[in-house]
Amino acid sequence: MDNRVQLRVQGLTNSQIQSSAYALILAEENGPRRIPIIVGTAEAQAIAIALEHIIPPRPLTHDLFVAFMRSYGILLQEVFIYKFDDGVFYSELVFTDKDREVRIDSRTSDAIAIALRVNCAIFTTEEIMKACGVVLDEEEGFEEENDGASDDPENLDDLGEVISSLNPFDFTSNEELESWLSFADTETIRKRLQEAIEKEHYEIAKVLKDELFHREQEEKD
Repeated sequence: MDNRVQLRVQGLTNSQIQSSAYALILAEENGPRRIPIIVGTAEAQAIAIALEHIIPPRPLTHDLFVAFMRSYGILLQEVFIYKFDDGVFYSELVFTDKDREVRIDSRTSDAIAIALRVNCAIFTTEEIMKACGVVLDEEEGFEEENDGASDDPENLDDLGEVISSLNPFDFTSNEELESWLSFADTETIRKRLQEAIEKEHYEIAKVLKDELFHREQEEKD
């Protein structure tokens, strides 16, 4: 398709629009335009882990999906963000097993999380870039193109801040909490432990306390 635009993941930043949410920034390859996509805490975590090349102690959902693909000789050729409607981006995963091509609909955040793990190409349409893209001006930062959102370019690659701001109370499974613990710094864990106690989240508090104890023992050794 002549009107397709290749994208790359530039980074994550805190959303200026929604609290407890993050903006995934997709950048035009060899171009000035950016697409900010709002994602939730769990989605930001899955993307941040891939960007930081962190290996969790147990496979997360996206890691399991990639392992399944590779075990059966399935290749993810590309991710295609094909539609933007009523504030939602629609994407599809394009797979091949060398004999046939299959397209599967996906949430954009999941598609990007998987794409980062297999290093496949990401595309969108020129129409979506015109409707949602923002232009990065070297002197003034982001300028809106049509109705696109703006963001602070200085924070785009500050993944450390995003990772430390992920809230374990929002996680929906033990594997998400365990993976967060694998990259959260000790000061962040202490802060979250105090919050868990104050909010009477005692089950989470115990996990955080056990992690701190384990780290203290490792330092002594």
